[in-house]
Amino acid sequence: MDREFLIDLFAGFGPVTIRRMFSGFGISADGINFALALRSGLYLRADETSFARFEEAGSKPFSYETRARTMTVRSYWQVPAHLFDDTDEFAVWARDAFAAAQRAALSKRTSKKRAAPGNGLVPTRGGAKPGPTKPAVKKTKPAKVAKSVDKSADKSPAGRKTRSATVARGRQTSRAASSRTR
Repeated sequence: MDREFLIDLFAGFGPVTIRRMFSGFGISADGINFALALRSGLYLRADETSFARFEEAGSKPFSYETRARTMTVRSYWQVPAHLFDDTDEFAVWARDAFAAAQRAALSKRTSKKRAAPGNGLVPTRGGAKPGPTKPAVKKTKPAKVAKSVDKSADKSPAGRKTRSATVARGRQTSRAASSRTR
């Protein structure tokens, strides 16, 4: 399917945005993606209210193969073939798909609001539950201490380098260098 064909097909629905996506196009309206045009066909967004309608028309949900198995995405269903000939009926199906996409976007936004930080709710896999939230704590690594060893430092009788010997050696070197520059 090319871009021009999709523009003509969705003309009865209203203005749509068509963007390159995967091996085809993503079709959206008002910033909400509600259709996919891929090599394998055209798919419309569906939800619990429209699954039966797609099944009655003989459509199948979008699926793709991985190395291990076939993945099925029930939120997008293939457009029935008879809709390509009837643009008015296609527009009705496209509006239903857009409504399903809007419901999905709305439920996603409300679940994010419920789990927003600072509202006393703790986000969990099944939804937000009331309870105290933990403050964000930034973990830091302890500072590294640089150890510089002066190889020319004098050693104490125990065989360890002493700080005073290293400092004294450094003063002698800096005095000698400053006397040469005068």
